[in-house]
Amino acid sequence: MTDRTAAQRHTPVLRDRVLDLLAPALERDGAVYVDGTLGMGGHAEAVLERFPKARVIGIDRDEQALALAGSRLAAHADRISLVHAVYDEFDSVVTDLGLSRVDAALFDLGVSSLQLDEEDRGFAYRVDAPLDMRMDQGRGRTAAEVLNEYEPARLETLIKEYGEERYAKAIVRAIVAERVVHPFTTSGPLVELLKRVVPAASQRSGGHPAKRTFQALRIEVNAELDAWRRALPAAIRRLRVGGRIAVLSYHSLEDRITKQTLAAGAHSRTPAGMPVERPQDAAYLRLLTRGEVPSPAEIEANPRAASARLRAAERITDVDQGEMA
Repeated sequence: MTDRTAAQRHTPVLRDRVLDLLAPALERDGAVYVDGTLGMGGHAEAVLERFPKARVIGIDRDEQALALAGSRLAAHADRISLVHAVYDEFDSVVTDLGLSRVDAALFDLGVSSLQLDEEDRGFAYRVDAPLDMRMDQGRGRTAAEVLNEYEPARLETLIKEYGEERYAKAIVRAIVAERVVHPFTTSGPLVELLKRVVPAASQRSGGHPAKRTFQALRIEVNAELDAWRRALPAAIRRLRVGGRIAVLSYHSLEDRITKQTLAAGAHSRTPAGMPVERPQDAAYLRLLTRGEVPSPAEIEANPRAASARLRAAERITDVDQGEMA
């Protein structure tokens, strides 16, 4: 995989639709676009090409992704700033670059094509690889450490909630019995365990038996949901009036956070019976989509787009964001 360029390895999901949604905010001179999950730079490249007067800030916690994206975007080096950070550091990244407001932001959540394709990262269950799953390999606990060290109740909760796995109790019972004898270090033994424990009927109807447990471990290792709960309000606060934000989610938990946060901003908080709406109670967002999905043609061309859901909103007032959820 490592001899292929970022462009060869990555097809950005719903690229043209994302650009169309963000276009009204990016067509002015000097517009600032923040890609909070830069990955291998597919969406950022499209923005740079379509909006030649825009500036791009790319944030990613994965240093390998930043390096690949930097090569991909090299032709536009005078208009890009790449930052090694997690997306919930949105505020500090923007401040450190001397900005108070931005014009548009995109978050393409979940695991990236790079992380899935690099076998030694441990995200994919198709090969036996070290159980790492850290998006930033320089910090944090690994998936192996989670499996081997968490108390059974905590492990069951995260597999049930983050993986939406109905067989979490049986899976954890098997994991605990196995780790006493052979602590988990690579993905192969875990995949074989899941094949044994998840009923065959569920495997036929629900896809690969490792899918949900691997998702749960990845979310836990990278604290994805907690980071997302902080990142989205921070990005909204930084949007100028007329600025736009787009979010691509790939499972129901992150999409639920996105939907609820955007919906809260799009509704007035005026108390019942109040005769006049105060400015701080007014809606500060306008919803632009209500959960769009890729077309069958896009899914056929790019199977990783299959579970994507796109939501977007526009900032409509400069309301005090201190009261945002």
